[in-house]
Amino acid sequence: MIEGLGITEAALADWLESHVPGFSGLRSVEKFSTGQSNPTYRLRAASGDHVLRAKPPGRLLKSAHMVEREYRVMRALAASEVPVPQVLALAEDDASPIGRAFFVMAHVRGRIFWDPALPGLASDERGALYDAMNETLAALHSVDVAAAGLSDFGRPGNYFARQVERWSTQYLAAARAPRDDLLAVMRWLAENMPHDDGQAALVHGDFRLDNMIFHPERAQVVALLDWELSTLGHPLADLAYQCAQWRMSHSGPLRGLGGLDRAALGLPTEEDYVAAYCARRGLERIDNWRFYLVFSLFRFAAILEGVVRRAADGNASNPETARAYGRAIPELAEMAADLAGGG
Repeated sequence: MIEGLGITEAALADWLESHVPGFSGLRSVEKFSTGQSNPTYRLRAASGDHVLRAKPPGRLLKSAHMVEREYRVMRALAASEVPVPQVLALAEDDASPIGRAFFVMAHVRGRIFWDPALPGLASDERGALYDAMNETLAALHSVDVAAAGLSDFGRPGNYFARQVERWSTQYLAAARAPRDDLLAVMRWLAENMPHDDGQAALVHGDFRLDNMIFHPERAQVVALLDWELSTLGHPLADLAYQCAQWRMSHSGPLRGLGGLDRAALGLPTEEDYVAAYCARRGLERIDNWRFYLVFSLFRFAAILEGVVRRAADGNASNPETARAYGRAIPELAEMAADLAGGG
């Protein structure tokens, strides 16, 4: 049986050859050790390499791990300027040979960087890679959602009001002992909710360096991955989420850019990165930036609390890494509380 899938390679091969165009000759199934949300596997076959991404086993939080949404949004973006892998087949819960939904996509060759400081690269290469990320984010938020068939991909109304409610509920459902500082941040977010400014776009929800595959040689994003949290919402949520991560300590469980000399590394400052994004999207300024940062830090902490809870329940994709990620929650909580307090 394949670890985490509960199916033999022979049975999986039968399904793949029946549902994935051109698939033949499954040779091996290798689970990727990285990633904490949906277990992901590399399928090596005579017809070429593919990737299978499934819901995790066990009890899941409501609306979490929706691989069906990942499949839908990547399929919709296939003809856009946003680089995504080609999706090839979807098995929904009621028709899946493993008893839960999964999808198959093409394998994309390239580079994945896990350290935001990009060690081993020249200074100008680092800056170019960050600019490629910036370009990809602006392209994502410029997608015509109606033309892409995604007009119903999210709910109408104030995105941040919905998200604060959602992640507050998710955090309280996952945390065995909710932190006082995060409870205070939840109250601050509810009390300082900005008015809906009408901005709406397709948002990724987990836009960060290690969710991208870069060209093997050029500073170009060739695939944006992990669309589980994507929806229609406020585009600045993605931008603030990425910048909030950069504020995290580089020596912590989740490496950020905090404490590093960005200028010496050839990396943009937060101000320069935001300015480049605004220039690409024709924005004059950003109001309520502190709120967006506090929200992003809180939301990230809530996501990690869910990862820790799955590890405790025995359903994490990589339990050891999940527990390490849990050690980042206090840093996120303290940063969010400090910013909410005016720091």
